[in-house]
This record gives sequence, C-alpha cells and structure tokens, in this order.
Amino acid sequence: MHSDGAPHMLIPNETDGIARIQPDAGVGSWAHGERAADLQRLVDLGLPCPVTIALSCAKVHEIAEGLRFNPAGVVNEFGPDPLMSVQPSSGQRSWGGPRAFHDVGLNAATHARMARLLRRERADRRRLAFILRYATDVACLDAESFETAGRAADPVATALAIYADEAAEPFPEDAGLQLSRVLSSMAKAWEGVTARLLRHAQGAPLDAGLGLLVQDNGWAMTRGEIALIQARMFDPITGRQRINGQVRIRGRQARDTAPDPAGDTPKDTGKDTGHSPAQTGARITGTAEEGLETGFRDRAPDAFYEIAGVLETGRGGFREDRDYDMALTDRGLLVLDARPATSSARVALNNAIALVEAGVISRDDALLRIAPPALAGFLHPQVTPDPDRKPLFSGVAASPGGATGTIVFTPDAAAACAAREEPCILVRRETNPEDIRGMHLAQAIVTERGGMTSHAAVIARGLGVPCITGASSVTVSADKARMTLRDGRVLCEGDRLTIDGTNGEAYEGEIAMTPPDTDASFQEFMSWADAARDMGIRANADTPEDAALARSFKAEGIGLCRTEHMFFEPSRLIVMREMIFAGSEQDRRAALDQLLPMQRADFTALFETMAGLPVCIRLFDPPLHEFLPADREGRMNLAQSLDLSLTEVTKRIETISEFNPMLGMRGVRLGLMHPEIYEMQVRAIFEAAIEAGEAAGTRVEPEIMIPLVAGRSEVRLVKTRIDSVAAAVRVATGKDVTYRLGVLVETPRAALCAAEIAEYAELLSFGTNDLTQMTYGLSRDDASRFMKSYVQQGALTLDPFETLDFKGVGELIRIGADRGRAANPTIDLSICGEHGGDIDTMAFCREAGFSYVSCSPFRVPIARLSAAQLAIRSRME
Repeated sequence: MHSDGAPHMLIPNETDGIARIQPDAGVGSWAHGERAADLQRLVDLGLPCPVTIALSCAKVHEIAEGLRFNPAGVVNEFGPDPLMSVQPSSGQRSWGGPRAFHDVGLNAATHARMARLLRRERADRRRLAFILRYATDVACLDAESFETAGRAADPVATALAIYADEAAEPFPEDAGLQLSRVLSSMAKAWEGVTARLLRHAQGAPLDAGLGLLVQDNGWAMTRGEIALIQARMFDPITGRQRINGQVRIRGRQARDTAPDPAGDTPKDTGKDTGHSPAQTGARITGTAEEGLETGFRDRAPDAFYEIAGVLETGRGGFREDRDYDMALTDRGLLVLDARPATSSARVALNNAIALVEAGVISRDDALLRIAPPALAGFLHPQVTPDPDRKPLFSGVAASPGGATGTIVFTPDAAAACAAREEPCILVRRETNPEDIRGMHLAQAIVTERGGMTSHAAVIARGLGVPCITGASSVTVSADKARMTLRDGRVLCEGDRLTIDGTNGEAYEGEIAMTPPDTDASFQEFMSWADAARDMGIRANADTPEDAALARSFKAEGIGLCRTEHMFFEPSRLIVMREMIFAGSEQDRRAALDQLLPMQRADFTALFETMAGLPVCIRLFDPPLHEFLPADREGRMNLAQSLDLSLTEVTKRIETISEFNPMLGMRGVRLGLMHPEIYEMQVRAIFEAAIEAGEAAGTRVEPEIMIPLVAGRSEVRLVKTRIDSVAAAVRVATGKDVTYRLGVLVETPRAALCAAEIAEYAELLSFGTNDLTQMTYGLSRDDASRFMKSYVQQGALTLDPFETLDFKGVGELIRIGADRGRAANPTIDLSICGEHGGDIDTMAFCREAGFSYVSCSPFRVPIARLSAAQLAIRSRME
C-alpha cells in the first residue's frame, strides 16, 4: 500500500530498465548502482523501506541522450497525490553524483494539503524551495531572478510568477512532467565533462554509469511528529559495539532548525498536537536534536528497541556495521538508507574485531576489510582532518604522519633547535647524506625536489618522520634562510609550519594531532595477520635503534642494513674524511683502523638487538663525494680539521667528483678499487658476530650483501677477499666464522646474468629503487619535477618510483629470479627497495616465489597485513 493507503499499480520487475525494489527483485550494483543494491538488500531482509523505483544506468543514459521517457508508470506507484525524491545511485557511492532532488510532485494541490497538515509557513517554505531548485537546476534559470521572492508577502505566488516570466511557460503542475524533467536534468548533469573529470579523480572510469532511484517521500507529510534518525551499532570514536546516533525531532512541538529530507529548514513548529507513533505506542516529541542512546531511549524505549532490531538485522545481512538513516512517524518506522560507514582506521579495525567477536564475520574477513596503508594511522601522529583547511603547498606524500615545528634550512640549525628542545621542520632543496644528522633531529622534512624513492623519502620513512618531497610550487633558498611560495608569500627560518606527510600537504601554524596508538586491539589484529600470511617480512634498519623499532613491529629480521649511514656522526665523519683524503693505501688503512672498532660496536649491537634473527648487511655503497662538504664554509672547516689549505681540499674534492656519480665509482666498484674499505667492514662484521654469539650463547651467521653488481667476476673477486678476511679472523680468534653471501641486483645486467651470479651467492635481493632508475634511465631525485605531468599526459600510467613497473622492471626481476633459481635451486629471493611494502609488489613477489620482502620499519605492519590479505585471497580462488 502507498503511505496514504492507496493501492500500488505495480511495475513488473525490470521493465525496460525500470524496476520496483521489492523482495527478490534482483536489483544489483552492476546495473542500478550501489545505493540501489543496498536498498534491495534492506528490502530482502524484510526491513520497512519506502516504495522505491530503480532506473538502471543504461536507462538513465538513454534519458541523458534525449530518448523519450514516459513517467506515468513510475508516478502511478506513489498513489493519487505523489510526493517523491530522486536519489543518485552510482556504481560506487564514492564516485558521487548529482544532488538528491526532494519533493518532486509538489504542486498546488499537494501544497494545499501540506498546509493543512504542517501549517502554512512550513508548506510555503517547502514549495518555495522546490520551485527555486527546479528553476535553477532543471529549467536553468538565473537564481538572481528569484531573490525578491523570499521577501514577498506571498513568496510562492511571486516565485511562480517569476518562473512563468523567465521560462516563458507556467511552472509545471503535473507530477509526471516534473519527474521526467528532473530525471533528465540529473542524467545530463552526470554525463557532463566536469562531472566526468570529478568522478574520474575519485577512481571511477570515465564511462561510469549512474542509476537513479525514485522514492516515496510522502511519509514526510505526516500530521504528527517525525523523528529523523541517524543510527549505528558501533562507537564512531572507538569502533567498539554500541548503539548510538542522533535523533532530530521535526514536528509541532520541537524547535527544529536542521534540514529535513525535503530540504527545508524548519523554524518553530508550534504547539504539541499529542500524536504518537502507532507502532511504538510512545511519544517522540522532544528537543530538536538529541542522542539516540542518551535521551531518546528513555523517552521512547519501544521505538529504540525497534531501531536496535533494524541494526542487528542489517549487521547480519550486510555482514558489517553501517550508518543507517531512518524516519519514525505516526505510521511507523522506515529505513531510508544504509550507508557504508566512513571512519578512521582505528574505528574500522575495532569494529572488525567486534564483528569477529559477535560471530558475524571470520578473522580472514576482518583482515580483508582494513586497507593496509590505513595502518599508518596507528603508527604515526596524524593531522586532524578539516575539509575547510587550505594547505600552503603540497607535494609527494613521501612519509606518513603529522608534525609541527619551526622552519630550519640547515642541519646546524636543526641541531640548534634540538639543543633548545624546540621542534623543527627541516626544509631543503634536496637532501644528501651530509644532511642525515639534521634529518635525525627534525620532526619532519620537506624538499623542493625528489619523489617517493629520493634520499629524503627513504631516510624519512626509515626514521618514521613525516616527509613531503617534490614540493615544486615552492622555491627554497637555504643561503637566505627562506622559502617562497607560488603566490609570492615568503616563509622564513623560525616560522611555524605543520606537515601532513600522509597527504603531502603543509599548513601554516600549529594544528592538533591524533596520537599514534598500537594498543592491545591493534596487536591482536596483527597477530591474526601473522597467522594468515605465508611470506616473510623483514625491515631495512641501519642502526640498533632502527633494529629495535623493527622488532617492536614484529619484523622477522633485517633485510638491508646500509652501513654508510653509520659514518655520518660528527666523530666518525672526520675520520671518514681523513680516509678519503689519504694519499696512499697505508694511510687509508690507518684511518680505517680508527673506524673498525666503531663499526664492530654497531654490528654487535645490531646482532644483539635482533637476537638470532637474520641480519643482512650491505657493504659500503655511495660514492665518496657524498661525505665531503659542498659549500665553501664546509670546505674551510674541513681544511682546518685536516691541517690542509682550502686550495688542497677543493682540488681533492674536484678530483674525486664525477659527472654522474650514481653511475660512477660506487658500490662494488669502490670495493674493488679500494678493497681496504670492504676488508675493514667485513672484519668488523665477523668480529661482531663472534662477540654477539658468545654473549648470547649461540651462533650468529651474518648475511653480507654486495651492492651494485653487474656480473659474476665482481662477485667472485669480492667473495675471495671476504673469505680471506674470514680465514684471518678464524686464525686470530680461534672461532669458526661462517656467513651467507648476498648480491644486490640493481642493474639490468645483473638481472640478466643472475644465473652466473647465483653460482657464488646464497641470496639475490632486488633493489627496486636503483633498478627502476637504471631501467628507465630516470633520476629518482629529479623525475618528480615532470613525472606528474608525464603521467597526466598518458606517457606513463603510474610513477614507477611509487608503483613498481611490472611490465618492464618487473620483467627484469622475473628473469633474474628464474635464472638465479635455475642455477641455484636453494637461493633465497627478496626485494629490499621501498616498493617492498606495496601490496601489488608483494603479490608479484609471492607469485614469483620470493622468500621475503624488506621495507622500512614503519612499513612492516603494513607489509604484514598485505601479505596476510594475499594469502587469504589465494585460498579463496
């Protein structure tokens, strides 16, 4: 029956793209959009919903194209005095769509009836609002023409007269004509160019379809009070199970200023009429807005428990908790919508756990419901969201989290802030290894240049500090201690800045943060992930502090320890520079002898921290120039410390500088040209392994990784020298020394020659950052300047430094893995670049039979959940 008691003229299910949503009608998101499918589920669950007619995406497209549409069959579904709302139903709700159109069918007769039921003032407001919306959105008239209507003695009559004059025809009184034109307007709005681009930005295909729902709105014209209810079965702050929500009373007793479903903004509605809901037997009058559980429950317990029953039924039917919109009138309760809940990662995780505890879903289902990147919200402080807040500038979201501090432009300035215990934001044009001390002291990092795999991004993720790279709309002038924004504004050293590394945005001043929280529920959820996954997860960790952090995140070892980062402490950096400036091998060895105990202590602490878990140590990789100052002041200080002239220092720096140092004497090449460096590191590793093993009463077998290899001969030469050092340590200590040899595959040639390399190695680890750089011939630090435009033009689908290029770089990895395994079936395969924490890359590695992936410590929980989801989905196939 219609809400007024009139019989329906039923539309047969799916007639020419038009279907009435009724039990087992089969309306689905593929044809009618997500909202229509959700309403079909509610009806199938036996819940009371308004009469709704669904127009398929194909039908709406026909309407947009101008094909004739006869609305009579639809309008007849709503009785002799129809009052309808038209709701958008896109393929996914997140794609958006045109605004809902309420009170379609509101004509003079309905207006008069509404005035008798709801008082003349309310009826006039609703009729006027409908006329104005129709005039601007459907008839495309100028809104300014109607400005005088609201001030007129008879606003409705004035608006109708203005419409007739502007449109050259009377305002349509026929409900069918109104509906037909409203549907056409919404259909054409969806197909417009701007709408296409907006939804494409939300992930929708450009040709995505729109369904439309024509829904009975007659319930909003009841004589008694109406309770408009937003209800949920979970706490919006914690995610734990709790019935809660808001109730807005719209009726003759309440003073309600909130918009009702018809879109008006009611004022004082007069005195109480005494009407009560027929189904609940309880009065629903009260304040204009109150809590569902705090006030409404006590005054209308029967209605509250009816609402609770809807929530419980919906939870079982959808197998998830949703946000429900309901209306309670003197004719009973109606469920208007059940929207997927939009909530924080914390709420979603706790809610998933609650659904498991209630037996609604399994642990595997719960694990699949949390997007792995969302776990960053548990691990870092986050900037409190505010849609009205405008960023000063934006860039690549290189490392998640939020932080506030004063701007500094040099590592020395960061050190000064740290001495004053003042938080700071380090801003650089781009960072280099010499900046690491300042990066350790800063609360966040911003660079004008760079991308997801630039030096700043990699180090920031390892440190767990927020970072924005590639902020190309700013110009950094470190020498002048200022940065200039695109609009001409200037920020100077000492100004306050808030960095949102999660979204790649920077804001002026200080903003409140949501603190990190890895509580018991987070740990329980992650234990489910560990039980489900079948791929190993290690961490990239360069220091004992990094290692301890990795262990706290349940990493199963260290997949990459970059030893060069140990040399940038001031006391070590000067010794390192002495070694670089040494004029002979003997002098270099003398300097390295000073570094040996420092390295040994580092490695001992690393082994002890990991307590028997595997530790893979990469031998020295960067070119030597990275340890030398680039500015005149730094060179003068170096000259003084080495008792050399500035001329001698400058000449030496110029001698070792290279046109393209990333392709010059670095990695294994440096180890072959200056074997004493690798010999010192290997000796330190072996002696530390013996020391840590004796302390723990166990045996420590390190993994030693050779970087930037291009072929077998390099590996053979370095392995020979490693074995020689092992023998010397064995003789000197009387202790057995063993190790596993790894090769870092970062060059295309190494991937192609993996079979030969695997004859000597027990581990092949693919360094995707450099391998991508060399395969594309792109600088990972410079590409950000044009990469966004490159992707927008379609020259590339995705930034290959953010998402692994499976077609090109991935093919090299696949070739290397297959050839390496064919030559050495027991060889371990891994990825240690930052791509390793990405779920798509992990899926690629899992399919290729990799043993583990390694990523920065703060990405370890993300990788653990990603691995679990991959394993679960593979079992479901």
